[in-house]
Amino acid sequence: MSKMKRSSRWKNSRILKVLFSRRTIVLCMIVLALMILAAVFAPLIAPYEPNEDNLRSVLQGSSAAHPLGTDGNGRDVLSRMIFGSRVSFIVGIVAVLIASMLGMALGLIAGMTGGIVDTIIMRVMDAMMAIPMIIMSMFLGAIFGQGLGNICLAIGIVLIPNYARVTRGQVLSIRKADYVTAGILSGASAVRNTIVHVLPNCLSANIVLMTSNLGVAILSEASLSFLGMGINPPTPSLGGMVSDGYRYLSMNPIIAIAPGVYIMILVLCFNMVGDALRDAMDPKLRGTLGGKKRIKRR
Repeated sequence: MSKMKRSSRWKNSRILKVLFSRRTIVLCMIVLALMILAAVFAPLIAPYEPNEDNLRSVLQGSSAAHPLGTDGNGRDVLSRMIFGSRVSFIVGIVAVLIASMLGMALGLIAGMTGGIVDTIIMRVMDAMMAIPMIIMSMFLGAIFGQGLGNICLAIGIVLIPNYARVTRGQVLSIRKADYVTAGILSGASAVRNTIVHVLPNCLSANIVLMTSNLGVAILSEASLSFLGMGINPPTPSLGGMVSDGYRYLSMNPIIAIAPGVYIMILVLCFNMVGDALRDAMDPKLRGTLGGKKRIKRR
């Protein structure tokens, strides 16, 4: 037991060492941490109420009072961006949790059961993946309606096939391992054997996928809000701010550009951290990251 603990700690420390050896990834983590802190403490950081109209200061440019100007209703753009990021993080986290739990459950059932059950589940997943994500999100959004909870559910359902396929692939390579066979021979039920032995070995690949899908979920919410199918106004959302500011591009372009750049940076940071985490947990790539690969001289 002590050897297993030491091996696990050594593996985790090596992954962290490789992960933090890349300056770009460290910078992305710092940016994400600042964005998350700003979203959590938005009421303390935002200089104005996000939904407070002020018709005397409509479409103002950047100034000391309003660093990013004001929108068509005189609302402070910076304050609405800070509060809008809360919506983006909530949608990203909740949607990914919904997708990962349901997708992993379906993948476990398909991989462990096999046969006709496996075929039906995976063909449904293939059919869902054949439809473009934005089209599927719009279809489900139209069915569920607007609102934070409905958008989280719609995006979560769209992301389910990714986790189902990854989990099933992991299960097919794990279920014939010696420790799984030992669990069966010791009298453990199929459910207990799946939860205790198979599921923990599927988590690493799914954790990497969850990190990458956070950016995908946030971008999907921004797209739906831009199309008018996302968060109900006047609740601020980054995609909705881009949609509203699009009408004033010729007069005050920063209203649309600022939230658009924020979305771009947020999604880019999540994608880069997800890719780095995937590389750090891959034994074939773990030794080549964070520095130049050594070439043996003959």
